[in-house]
Amino acid sequence: MGWGHFMILFFLINLLQFLHPCFALPLCTDSRAPFTPNTHLQFCSYNGTTCCNSADDLHIRRQFQSINISDSACASLLKSILCARCDQFSAELYRVDSVPREVPVLCNSTITSNSTQSNQATNNFCSQVWNTCQNISMLNSPFASSLQGGVVPPNSNSTRLTDLWQSQSDFCDTFGGASDGESTCYSGEPVTLNNTSPPSPPSGICLEKIGNMSYLNMVAHPDGSNRAFFSNQQGKIWLATIPNQGSGQPLLLDESDAFLDLTDEVHFDTEFGMLGIAFHPRFTENGRFFVSFSCDKAKWPNCAGRCACNSDVNCDPSTLGPDNGAQPCQYQSVIAEYTVNGTSPQPSLATGANPSEVRRIFTMGLPFTSHHGGQILFGPRDGYLYFMMGDGGGVGDPYNFAQNKKSLLGKIMRFDIDNIPSGNEVSQLGSWGNYSIPKDNPFINDNESQKEIWALGLRNPWRCSFDSDRPSYFLCADVGQDQYEEVDLITKEGNYGWRAYEGHYSYTSPRSTGGNTSSGSIRPIFPVMGYNHSEVNLNEGSASITGGYMYRSMTDPCMHGRYLFADLYAGAIWGGSENPIDSGNFTSSKVAFNCARDSPLNCTFSPESSVPALSYIFSFGEDNNKDVFLLTNSGVYRIVRPSRCNYSCAKENASSVVSPGPASSLAPSKASFLRCSYEIFLILSAFLCLLLMNFV
Repeated sequence: MGWGHFMILFFLINLLQFLHPCFALPLCTDSRAPFTPNTHLQFCSYNGTTCCNSADDLHIRRQFQSINISDSACASLLKSILCARCDQFSAELYRVDSVPREVPVLCNSTITSNSTQSNQATNNFCSQVWNTCQNISMLNSPFASSLQGGVVPPNSNSTRLTDLWQSQSDFCDTFGGASDGESTCYSGEPVTLNNTSPPSPPSGICLEKIGNMSYLNMVAHPDGSNRAFFSNQQGKIWLATIPNQGSGQPLLLDESDAFLDLTDEVHFDTEFGMLGIAFHPRFTENGRFFVSFSCDKAKWPNCAGRCACNSDVNCDPSTLGPDNGAQPCQYQSVIAEYTVNGTSPQPSLATGANPSEVRRIFTMGLPFTSHHGGQILFGPRDGYLYFMMGDGGGVGDPYNFAQNKKSLLGKIMRFDIDNIPSGNEVSQLGSWGNYSIPKDNPFINDNESQKEIWALGLRNPWRCSFDSDRPSYFLCADVGQDQYEEVDLITKEGNYGWRAYEGHYSYTSPRSTGGNTSSGSIRPIFPVMGYNHSEVNLNEGSASITGGYMYRSMTDPCMHGRYLFADLYAGAIWGGSENPIDSGNFTSSKVAFNCARDSPLNCTFSPESSVPALSYIFSFGEDNNKDVFLLTNSGVYRIVRPSRCNYSCAKENASSVVSPGPASSLAPSKASFLRCSYEIFLILSAFLCLLLMNFV
């Protein structure tokens, strides 16, 4: 390899290091949520919320001792750098999605936005490290990794910074970075965020009605157009065209021409049916999509699968007894793969799908007739399929399935559906289906746990979404039992408490057939938002939360950046705001709503009030413009400009609120996408140059 190869490789490595991380959230380097350790850390001065336990703290102490620095000033700086791995923002500091690092990104800029690193001296922490440590010998130096651009002197474990870099500029080009509102750097102190005054709540949400049918799922077409897929609980999927904002047109959908009809396979009842649809991230190339539904093995032989009540979880199906007339595991939860290949020259042009199932991804028998979750989503960063599953039913999760890691009930699962295993590998998975386990699933090396599990301790997750601007924000609404409905910020291996907790409240199940989990034996992650049952007027005598989206459209600029969710029965909508930004700390409040008088379809108003009678709010949807939709028992509603309902929003006049089409508006999420895309383009260009030079 010649000098030119080294130059391009150096450029490639450094460019990878400074890639826009496209996320900001208190997360540890292993993608787990920070926590409060049981005992104070003895070496690293991170108390309260941290990413280190006492074992991690001891490991860092030993690493520090092995470096053997004699200079006290340099030693103090190095200790703080090593301990940055305990920071609650360590995933951001170490930029783990690009190049693995031995040290965090050291602040080397005066640009500030989201952190309290506000003066030039603090933001030039990288320069401070260089000036203090440049001539200090270090054994096993964390700065000596060849991946960082330096060259370790031969036959030497002791190095100085000046042995590896010719100048402060070279050193900080490798290890430095900025805190610019989209990423965070290390200033020598734990990262904190600026508190700002909470944004004033919006006057209200203005809706227009664009459809009369009732749907359970809406997914934007992967081709980026103004089309979307809608599905109902009975088992049909339609492809619809969404009218432009301000056009005065309703949803264009032919009810007689379904994209896919699975009503013969789907078992439909109150908590059964077609519960989720997801299109492969490369659908426009491969035509693959996936459907989550319930089936009845008594009526469809292909339905049968392994029962979730089994010997692994000390549950005997014969002891369950009939539930509403059904035998244990008569009903199954299924994920099946379908394709549009063969129906059109290109997947994006397909208006119908092949009704034959390509493969069965997952099948599991259900012990009771409720709490089946059923939503499926592809992770925007990893491309894996996430499957939301409830605790299986029964008051108080009687078998304690949600806390039992040998059970898939009460969990969020994560599958790799692009690498289908062989027959022997499938049998090792316990005959749940055709998929492989992502190598970074949290329990992949735990023989006492189901390897499919990503998160646990959920009662019935009903509608989850990834924030399109910050993909690490994975928000799920979880239906409560007696008193609290919650919204959880989902992280790897997160335990959300059920049934030891209902929201923030300790919970004791009236039945404990499957054993108890004490509240003190787990480390629960409490909800970031939610509401007590006493806070809502309940039409049905009980509450049931419906999760929504982080609103990222500029159609209503006063709603931008708020998480929207609702109650299925109460007809109420909440908006949650985060303060400080990127902290994971939310407050929420009810938001008024009304229908535009010029709505394409007439809104029906409830007789006792002037608000629309939405009836049951089943779900939310989001299109390629990031506009948000409400899927209700009375039809499809879209959020529109607040002025159409005479709501005040000072930002509206200063914004471009009407988007002529999906490709015409650069919302913040698309601007971030283009920036990331440009950086990826540079990387690929450099890599191509490196390959071409091999042929010269």
